[in-house]
Amino acid sequence: MAPRMFPSIVSIAFFFLVVANFGEPNRSQAESPATIEIAAFSAATPGGPWPNGWKPLTFPKIPQHTNYSFVKDDDRVAVKAVSQASSSGLTKEVLIDPKEYPIIRWQWKVSNVLKYGDVAKKEGDDYPARIYVTFQYDSQKVGLFGKAKYEAAKLIYGQYPPLGAINYIWESRAPVGTAVPNPYTDQVHMIVVESGSSKLNTWVTEERNVYDDYKRAFGEDPPMISGVAIMTDTDNTGESTTAYYGDILFKRTGQ
Repeated sequence: MAPRMFPSIVSIAFFFLVVANFGEPNRSQAESPATIEIAAFSAATPGGPWPNGWKPLTFPKIPQHTNYSFVKDDDRVAVKAVSQASSSGLTKEVLIDPKEYPIIRWQWKVSNVLKYGDVAKKEGDDYPARIYVTFQYDSQKVGLFGKAKYEAAKLIYGQYPPLGAINYIWESRAPVGTAVPNPYTDQVHMIVVESGSSKLNTWVTEERNVYDDYKRAFGEDPPMISGVAIMTDTDNTGESTTAYYGDILFKRTGQ
């Protein structure tokens, strides 16, 4: 069976718009705390509901969805993601200034890497774990044709789609530090944070400077961060994997 086409950033953005709770922006930022909590998954109840505005992210042409649930793993509660030739995620709308809070920190654990996963190929565009960070549309950063597309999207969905996205991924074989455009769209940039099997079945804490990563990927200062998502997907490769996601937060440099 031929692999499905990975959605463009605009397609992904539409789902952010549809499933997100577009109420008031995250007001914790106005109080200037040292950190902004995005996902306090460790405070959830095993088998319980999704907290703090997290919503499902699904794609209409992909019938098989990854299963997400809260479980107790060793001494912590975490999101367990089980993917069997499937794809879906969980998303949350945020509004964060990456100049003030440039560092994202999260925890994750992966049971296995994918035999046919490959960050450079469309048919290998699957990962046992990935963290999406999307960036708010800024009309000053796109040309006339781009503005027309974003205006059309706003008419349909009531909000502008994100300008771009960074994916932090656990890859199969590409070296840690590899940073390349997604094989389907250069509006999404892939950054390999972990690779291979040396850390399998071990909780790993990651930190990335989103501000710097965006500048390297897109060649300009980033706009506001508009959303965060987690996703475990194996629909292109047809494989199976299990991953766990812990807490996610943004913080100031040096915190």
